[in-house]
Amino acid sequence: MDKNIENIDTNINCNAFQEMTSNVLIRHKSILDIITKLDEYNARINRAVIKSVTSCGCISIDAKKQEYNSESLEELKKSLKSHLEGELCEVCSEKIEEEIGSYLFYLAALCDTLGMNLSDIFNNEYNNLKTLGIYNLK
Repeated sequence: MDKNIENIDTNINCNAFQEMTSNVLIRHKSILDIITKLDEYNARINRAVIKSVTSCGCISIDAKKQEYNSESLEELKKSLKSHLEGELCEVCSEKIEEEIGSYLFYLAALCDTLGMNLSDIFNNEYNNLKTLGIYNLK
């Protein structure tokens, strides 16, 4: 995504995004198309991350066993690793953002098709995280 493009509104809400998705979704209107497109873009996100490692090399993965022997939650949070080293270059970052954007499009389309509100789902999940805090470990 071109960083020089003027931001229309950095706080576009989920409702507006879902409504826009509903307005432009024509070719893949079937629930079957939508769920397979979600799978496709999930794979494309994974592929873009892997290509950042294997083709570009801007990031690398150094995976080792996670140690869960910490005394406190704070120590545990500090000791757990993402296994990721380096930073995404601009090209890789743009590609991954593009794939995530497409995934979000089809996620909003799925919510719309099922008569669900993406904003409500987002807010419910946020409230669960906020309410349960560390007891909602995922």
